[in-house]
Amino acid sequence: MTMRGNQPTQVRVPRSATLDGFAREVAASEGVNLHDLEPLTTLLVHTSNSTYRIIVSNRTAILIQGGAFFPEVTKGQLQGSSLGGSLLKVAWIGIGLSMEISASGQRIVTSPVRAIAKEPTTPPAHYCH
Repeated sequence: MTMRGNQPTQVRVPRSATLDGFAREVAASEGVNLHDLEPLTTLLVHTSNSTYRIIVSNRTAILIQGGAFFPEVTKGQLQGSSLGGSLLKVAWIGIGLSMEISASGQRIVTSPVRAIAKEPTTPPAHYCH
């Protein structure tokens, strides 16, 4: 509750801006935990505005290319996903959530993720018979 002059006023906070609301939203979202992926796993992540190719290096360390901020392959850290506020699910890429990436001294927040696909791995040609 806040005060306006002598009159108390109520401030409405969106449910997703609370810890409980964020936890419910994230629990219901589909997604990928980077900690569950093998190194060199490649993901194609489609957001509302861009497509990103993400190669998992080690835990949250990534190589990323795509969108306006990553025209070239860039080393970074995928911090996690959020609804755009201060709450973050660490090491998570979730449908409907925005990825938060640290790279080259900047924090980049993407538009909401619409789809995630694991790029198939193909063995090097010299392993094929």
